[in-house]
This record gives sequence, structure tokens and C-alpha cells, in this order.
Amino acid sequence: MNLYQELLWRGFIYQETEGAREVLSDKGRKVTGYIGFDPTAESLHVGSLLPIMGLVHLQRYGHTAIAVVGGATGMIGDPSGKSKERILLSEEILRRNQEGIKRQLEKFLSFSGDNPAIIVNNYDWTANVTIIQFLRDIGKNFTVNYMLSKESVKRRLEGEGISFTEFSYMLLQAFDFLHLYDNYNCILQMGGSDQWGNITAGIDLIRKVRGGRAYGVVFPLITTASGAKFGKSEEGTIWLDEKLTSPYRFYQFWINADDRDVIKYLKFFTLLSREEIESLEIELKERPEKRIAHRKLAEEVTRMVHGEEGLAKAQKATSVLFGGSLEGLSSSELEEIFAHVPSYEITREELTGSTIADIAVKSGLVKSKGEAKRLISSGGIYINNLKVDSPGEKISSEHLIDGKILIFRKGKKGFLLIKTK
Repeated sequence: MNLYQELLWRGFIYQETEGAREVLSDKGRKVTGYIGFDPTAESLHVGSLLPIMGLVHLQRYGHTAIAVVGGATGMIGDPSGKSKERILLSEEILRRNQEGIKRQLEKFLSFSGDNPAIIVNNYDWTANVTIIQFLRDIGKNFTVNYMLSKESVKRRLEGEGISFTEFSYMLLQAFDFLHLYDNYNCILQMGGSDQWGNITAGIDLIRKVRGGRAYGVVFPLITTASGAKFGKSEEGTIWLDEKLTSPYRFYQFWINADDRDVIKYLKFFTLLSREEIESLEIELKERPEKRIAHRKLAEEVTRMVHGEEGLAKAQKATSVLFGGSLEGLSSSELEEIFAHVPSYEITREELTGSTIADIAVKSGLVKSKGEAKRLISSGGIYINNLKVDSPGEKISSEHLIDGKILIFRKGKKGFLLIKTK
């Protein structure tokens, strides 16, 4: 299989320029390709995973992968896919965001060895170019009519309009492609389908000023089977940085994927072989209740983003919901795990020393002391996932995790979070 065939069966190819298929199918030709990542936030999110995986496959097939961190373009803001003007960020925030993106990309791409990937910052070749130079050397190669015909611009003109700043973004990205063509022999740019206009502008610029041939491939913009925007959960955006989205929440995002999306996501976001994914697809059709494909998806992507340690932590946290041990988990981690279950707040003084039956009634876990006693006698009440043996047992400070919380459970899944105040 060649790179083009790999990308095709995985569903990466949404649109391509003339000749791209032949170039990516030629096993005897080493291609240098790039994708840009503007540092508009301190972390990439799961929506960035598809372009990242595009670079991963490029490198896997022996080609040179370049990740461009947009220190310059990030200051301008890409109008593609946006209905409103972006808020311009300060240089300090952009620098911080750039460093975060670099650290995340290093988890996916190898920057050493025989075929190292390359990270560059377009600020390095843009910052010292004067406006006169840019207009004469780059701007003169584009007519306003050409720029107005691009879909990203047309959409904005139909809405609230577009500033000259964002209108010029296309030229900056074309300048990036020309610079990489000149300095790295880069002939391929990839990105989301909303980047088609920017990519083709770069290809046209290379043709006009260098007489060279360059190519573009764009990936589909992902939506879920329900029509929702990919990468969002009830809690908001799913980030790659564990400080913004914990490994547990990240794992849960994937394991809760719609059955109709799982195989597509396995193709997009894992390196599992075609045979492995087809086997999981059969498993999903024949035994959907087992959720084997879902678990495999969650494991593979979480491992890639958060490492073995992050995966182990996410799996341990998940096991808590099925009666697993709480040992080693902090109160803050447990509060996140049980964020969607009912909670009850009580003073520490009132809690400690009270019987478990009394607190079970007071917190609303059960309706009466009689029900509490019956459930405890039949082994149906748990504290911190440990079975309660006696209705008269009292709650002590030892039950409190980090001195703050404890977890009541009635039956298999009737959780209640007790918080002290």
C-alpha cells in the first residue's frame, strides 16, 4: 500500500489538486509536505487530531513531515470556517501557545532518527519582511477578484464582512508555502477542507513566481453521526492538554462515541491496521453491547495523547464507576468522575459520628431508615465502593477522601457524592 491508498481507505481524502494522487502513490519519490497550526489557544484540541494524523502517515511512509506553528499567521487570524472576526492575541500569549503546541506535536511525530519531522515557526521568515516588500513580491500575484472568489472570503462577505487584516491571511499562508518550497523543497500542503482556498493560493503563487509544481490535499471536516460538532462534550471542548481536559474525561469522550462513528474514528485517529479495524467493525455489528471497538478506540487515542500512565489513570478512574477501588485517586479527580451524579453538602462535624443509615436518609440516598437497614443487610449500600456491613456503623474521618468527600453507592450505579463544608 502507498501513502495515497492509506489516506484514501482511512477517509482522509476529501479533495485533491491535480497530480497529488500520482505524487503520493509514487513509492520511489520522497515528498516533503506540511500542515500549519495557528497558536490561537494554549493547547490543540481533538479537532486538530486529523491534520496531526495526516503528518503522522506522511512520516510513516518515509516522507518528510513539516509542522508549521503559525507565530505570524496566528497574529492575523484565519477567516476560514469562521463567521466572525477572531480576537487578536498578544505576542506573549502567542509565544506561550506556540510552546504548548510544540510539546503536543512531539508526542506524535519523531524529530530524530533517519527521517526526522521538522517544526518551524512562520514568524521567523515573516517578521522582517516590510509591507512594501510583501505587497510587491506577494500581493502583486493575486487579483482581488481571485481572492473574493475563495469560499472562506465569500462566506464572510455574505455575513458581517471581513477586515483587510483577515482578508490578507490567504496571502500570508501562500507566502509560507513559497518559503517552504524554496527552503525545504516542500511541494505538498495538507489541511482541513476549509483550507482549500488558502492551499490553492500557495500552489498558484509557486507556479507564478518559481514556475514550480506543488500539490494540495484536504481532509473532511468531521461531524458526529448526530450532526453535532466533533470535539465538543457537555463540558465543552476536548483539549489535548491534560490540564484542560483530564485523561479520564478524554478517555470518556472516545468511549462514549456514537456506534455509528466508532469505525470512522478508528480509521482517522489510530494506527490500527485495516485488518484490525475490519475485525472490530464485525465485532461491533455482531456484539454491539460489548463495546469492544469503543474501548479500543479510547485506549489507542488516550495512549497516543497521554501516554501509558495517562491511559492507566483514565482506566482506573473509569473502573470506579463499575465498583473499582478508589485507592490512589484524589478528591478532585473523584469530583470530576462524579460530576454528573447527585451530591449532598454537609458539615464535617455533622457527618462524622453519624450512622451510615442516618446519612443515607438525610442525603436522600434512601427514603427511610428501614430501607437503609434492609439494603445494608442485603449488601446493597457502599461507601467509597466498599460494602457497608452494619446499619449502625458510624462515619469517621477515615471515610473522607482528602478530608473532603466520600462516595455513597446504592446498588450497582446509584451514586451520591457527599461533600463536606
